[in-house]
Amino acid sequence: MTDLDASRPVTVRGVTLGTGSPAVIVPLTARSHDELLHQAAPVVAARPDLIEWRVDHLMAGGADVTAVVEAGRALVEALGGLPLLATIRTGAEGGELPMPGEEYLAIYRALLDARVPDLLDVELMHATADQTIALAHAAGVPVIASNHDFDGTPEQAEIERRLMAMADRGADVLKIAVMPRAPEDVLTLLAATVAARRRVAQPLITMSMAGTGVVSRLAGGVFGSAATFGTVGAASAPGQVEIGALRTALDLIHG
Repeated sequence: MTDLDASRPVTVRGVTLGTGSPAVIVPLTARSHDELLHQAAPVVAARPDLIEWRVDHLMAGGADVTAVVEAGRALVEALGGLPLLATIRTGAEGGELPMPGEEYLAIYRALLDARVPDLLDVELMHATADQTIALAHAAGVPVIASNHDFDGTPEQAEIERRLMAMADRGADVLKIAVMPRAPEDVLTLLAATVAARRRVAQPLITMSMAGTGVVSRLAGGVFGSAATFGTVGAASAPGQVEIGALRTALDLIHG
């Protein structure tokens, strides 16, 4: 089991991943600058622990690098100090755009240069993952390495292997989301979470998606998941729970 003294919680703007009750993250999925700020207002009022900005949605709405940076700066102002996770989710993992090449790296470089994100999501399987992780760390920004499997739930050993690969690549937080095809798949995800938690120092974020997997979003902290995604308005992935109900469940489970 990982020595608790060797664990490496990640703290941004006073919010810590890796200790205590799971942090609540709420996504923003707007496709325009104005819509982004309009969408952010009720989310800020709900006071989640972190806000995830799905940059791929804005890009799908036609934003170029300059427009993305302008929107990012405006969003930071609107958040009133809440920490911001910037995410480009590619089409290969359920996102809005293919983003197979250098554009992924270029957008993240521009956001980092503008000091927009407090955390950066980097897909483990992306061709520029190592470069992007290095870029974020050079800017002093922690990385959440991620992997999303919408086709099903891999075997426990494969889930653990992917999480270990994220750790080996230098990620600060390790995230995986899988699609259950049967209740047993949720158990597989949770068992992998417990096993990985005993092997790594980095915080984990794990979830089983859709209705079948909701229990992993509510009780994942019991098994070692450091955060869960809730909604204020539109969800960004199947199975996300409204923030009020999510907090009620977390309070019941974690006190």
